[in-house]
Amino acid sequence: MTDTSLPQRLERPSAFSFLIYAVVIIVVFWSFQGAGFSVDKILSSPPRFADFMSRAFPPNVEPRVLLRLFWKMVETLQIAFAGAIIGVALSIPIALLAARGLIAGQVVSTTVRNILGFIRSVPDLAWALVFVVAVGLGPFAGTLAIALDTIGFCGRFFADDMEAIDKGPSEALTATGATRVDIAACATVPASMPAFVSTALYALEKAVRSSTVLGLVGAGGIGIELKVGFDLFDYPTAMTVILMIAVVVLSIEAFSTWARKKIIGEQR
Repeated sequence: MTDTSLPQRLERPSAFSFLIYAVVIIVVFWSFQGAGFSVDKILSSPPRFADFMSRAFPPNVEPRVLLRLFWKMVETLQIAFAGAIIGVALSIPIALLAARGLIAGQVVSTTVRNILGFIRSVPDLAWALVFVVAVGLGPFAGTLAIALDTIGFCGRFFADDMEAIDKGPSEALTATGATRVDIAACATVPASMPAFVSTALYALEKAVRSSTVLGLVGAGGIGIELKVGFDLFDYPTAMTVILMIAVVVLSIEAFSTWARKKIIGEQR
């Protein structure tokens, strides 16, 4: 039987809901005002963008330039891989402390989680500036920045992965009198390993993207070439750098996606 009754009218919002809606609308307009949003600038930008594109194309493909940029890109990948490897390796013991009810008590796990939250809240460029001051200019500062940023990312997600696993094997080991460390080493970490690998691959993608701009603050990599290109109005070289970054980042993302599918397929 077809329902021919009229649809119910929208309920009238309560005074509190209406206040929330009003606050949200005010915040939206306040954000756009503070962001300098301008329709006039948007409408006037296409000619300037077209001028930039006409001056940037064709990209600079001189052999000596490509060779210099190639080695800078190699340095960028070295920073990303080294930083990600250090960060992932250190994230596992840190995540064991951050996981609730696993090894440490509530106070320790909460403290470690708050520290990881603080690390994540600071942008990687800011960490790079800190390490440039601490260890000097160059790729080592970028490597340390990537490593710390990876710890903040993987430490949190590794802990969540360990909390989300099936508790059956852990409870069985507990019944036999196993210690918390034994349970973590023999049940929790092995069961979480596929999720660890997947998260680590995401961290690698993130590290590669971040490392491409660390050169802007003197932390090594190809970012310095991009900055110099724009500072000297050498737009063809800057466009070459942009295209190289895009190719490398997309290639790493494609590899990461393939590897995750492979891991999920083997897990099933």
